[in-house]
Amino acid sequence: MHEIEPFFNWRHIYVAEEDPQSPFFGRTYSEFEFSQTVYNYYIHPQWDDFGSKTLYLKIIYVDYELHFAVIELIGEWNDAIENDIME
Repeated sequence: MHEIEPFFNWRHIYVAEEDPQSPFFGRTYSEFEFSQTVYNYYIHPQWDDFGSKTLYLKIIYVDYELHFAVIELIGEWNDAIENDIME
């Protein structure tokens, strides 16, 4: 799983860490430091943590005028195992 990177071909249009309205504004990513896991499998460091132990995301694109966002998810939302909806 550590080789699965978020889709990056829109980075010339939108970069979440450069968007002041993004929850990931100002974040610095490492290409070499693998610290996040899904079920003990390391994932690529470009994925963003939003509070779930088994699900990560990447904001690919946001259009504030048209009110939509494109996000990519990796992992699993499984409340039967982690019950993370109750946290």
